[in-house]
Amino acid sequence: MTQKELKEFLNTKVEVYNHPSFIASDPIQIPHQFSLKEDIEIAGFLAATIAWGNRKSIINNARKMMELMGNTPHDFVMNSTEDDQQDLLPFVHRTFNGEDFIQFIKSLRHIYLNHNGLEAVFAKHALEDSLQESISYFKQIFFEIEHLKRTQKHISDPMKGSAAKRINMFLRWMVRPNNTGVDLGIWKTLSPAQLSCPLDVHSGNVARKLGLLKRKQNDAKALLELDKNLRKFDKEDPVKYDFALFGLGVFEKF
Repeated sequence: MTQKELKEFLNTKVEVYNHPSFIASDPIQIPHQFSLKEDIEIAGFLAATIAWGNRKSIINNARKMMELMGNTPHDFVMNSTEDDQQDLLPFVHRTFNGEDFIQFIKSLRHIYLNHNGLEAVFAKHALEDSLQESISYFKQIFFEIEHLKRTQKHISDPMKGSAAKRINMFLRWMVRPNNTGVDLGIWKTLSPAQLSCPLDVHSGNVARKLGLLKRKQNDAKALLELDKNLRKFDKEDPVKYDFALFGLGVFEKF
């Protein structure tokens, strides 16, 4: 395939998968349940945090997280007492447990009280074509309060070599415009041009088969390589191709 043919092929797949029908099988349905900005971003952040493993299990457990917070995530983050938070202890999704959940609530409250919310933290160190430094800064702020050491592993750091798949996915949800009814587009201080593809086993394998990625590990260096190649197709919205790569891998077994 020539570069032009590859771009046309991927654009066709974007149209197929960047569609509301995609929501039913994706964790993005969790933040779609809310209308308040802070509820949407907290629900999205928590759903993205546990987005590894079986997709049905991810969605069910993300719903359970919302229920444990009374389906008012921002109010729970800001106003829950220590007794309220004890109700989160039984929660578990793979290695993310109730203690991690409580730590996340405390760190999120700290961000809203002292750093003007999630959007402001991610915007602070944003580069023109990358949010990877922003993610690293976010992790620093998230854990600047007293915290459980075990919980640190649930926030990735691109500056330490991670592809940070789940946070890049969360950022896609928040930043890409809601033009097709899939992404939420509630953050206006950041641009789709700054986003990076959520690189996982599916998108990575498809990218390699299409010649968009040579590096074998799905790490920060691979993400940079994929970023550069996707920006050749659309530098204003490179992450729209996440739908094509993911859809080809998961739904078409490409």
